[in-house]
Order: sequence, then structure tokens, then C-alpha cells
Amino acid sequence: MWLLVGLGNPGPGYARNRHNIGFRVLDQLAARSEKPVVWKEKWGALVAEAEFAPSQLRGATNKILLCKPMEFMNVSGQAVSRVASFWKVPAARLAVVYDELDIPFERLRVGFGGGHGGHNGIRSLLAELPDPGFARVRFGVGRPPAGRDAAAWVLANFSQEEEAALPALIDRAADALLTVTTEGATAAMNKFNAKDVPGAKAPPTLKN
Repeated sequence: MWLLVGLGNPGPGYARNRHNIGFRVLDQLAARSEKPVVWKEKWGALVAEAEFAPSQLRGATNKILLCKPMEFMNVSGQAVSRVASFWKVPAARLAVVYDELDIPFERLRVGFGGGHGGHNGIRSLLAELPDPGFARVRFGVGRPPAGRDAAAWVLANFSQEEEAALPALIDRAADALLTVTTEGATAAMNKFNAKDVPGAKAPPTLKN
């Protein structure tokens, strides 16, 4: 079984923040499920089983475990570690989607392994998981304008212009996660990295 994790902070006050894009991608995957998804709070996370049609998912099983840690970002690895341990999911079957400051809005980067790049959620996962070789889908949120604090930027909501572009971008990130599970991270990298999404252009000026 694959475990797909979306990173974010719990609570309605954070729901539309840039930092919570991982949760929104997981919600999109849940909406695609062939059977109704029931989120259950276990091990400090919201966990659900999703099933996908053969056109979306190939392989021995069409079941995937979705996980949204309900502990704050800087300790989210604790919940992910508990879930992965209970389901006996190795790093080779774990993929994580999260926001990335160093990637422009409208872009994705798929990869696997490596360091945390300053992201506190990934920092926590690396501290808690025995193997750093899990796949990552980094969702570009871009750097803040000059003079804006980076922490405040990711904890702010997307602009109206960005929100208008998000449905196509979230859908693409969900596609990237499923491609990791069916074809592997390298194939997903070739398919999704550094490519624009038609009709989902970043606004020339980002404001909040």
C-alpha cells in the first residue's frame, strides 16, 4: 500500500494558507476516490483509504492511504511516523506533497530523498522517519515580495489571483502523486517538473 501525505497546519484558521496546500491536494485526491472517503483521526493525523479507477491507478492494488497530520507543521513527522509504522509502509512507498518557497507559483518539482531545504515539516519527517528516501511533490508558492517575512508569507492566504489559478495546479499536483505511485518518482519528474499548466498563469504582482 502507498501512503500519500499532505502537509499543513490543523484548524480552520490555517485552511487557506500557502503552507496548507498539501492538505488541499489530499482533499482533491479524496474527491477522486471511487468510494466515499471517510477521514478518521488516528495517531495524531486524519487518515483515510481511497480507491481509484484503473484509468487513474495501475498496479496490484487500487487502494491508497491518505494522511493529513493534525499536529503542527514543525512536529508533523511524529504523526506520519506513527501512521507509516502501523501500516508498515517503507520509504519507497511514501510520497509527501508540500509548499515550497524556492519554486515559483505555478510550478511543481517532483523528487525523492535529500534534505529539508528549510521546510519545517520535512525537517520533522527526516527526524522521525528511519529512511529519508521518500518521494516529494513540492508545490511552488514563490518567494514573498522584498521586505516581506518568509514565515508570514507561507502563513498568509493565497491572493485572489492565485486562488483563481489553484484548481488546475492542485489537480496537477494530485496527478503527480498518482504518477509516483504508478510509474515511480523518476517518471513523475520527467512528466511534471518545470512545465507550465495551460490556463493557470501566475499573476504579475502577488498581493494579500
